[in-house]
Amino acid sequence: MIETHEEFIQHIESGSAMMRTLSAATILVSAVLFASYVSQLLLPYFAGVTVQTVNLTDPILQGTEVALSVLVLLWLYVGIRDFLFTRRMSKAIGEIRALERDIEKRIAN
Repeated sequence: MIETHEEFIQHIESGSAMMRTLSAATILVSAVLFASYVSQLLLPYFAGVTVQTVNLTDPILQGTEVALSVLVLLWLYVGIRDFLFTRRMSKAIGEIRALERDIEKRIAN
């Protein structure tokens, strides 16, 4: 039983590390995408540029960029939520490990 528990905890720890790495990458990518979409939306209003290869004030283009920005924000939210979850899970596993060591010491004495 203890071996199964240990294997389960090790599996959670390895999955947690991978999930934390993927969450950090997701946060970075979604933040860059969100900044690029917002800059494209604001470009015609603050830089005075209204026409490049496409018309930046085209409502369909702006609607698409707003929709993509919403999706990117959702992606960012999921990445942050997963990152915080794995951080809490790693802390809880650390506490469990400390309790296990304490119990082992008590049993050994």
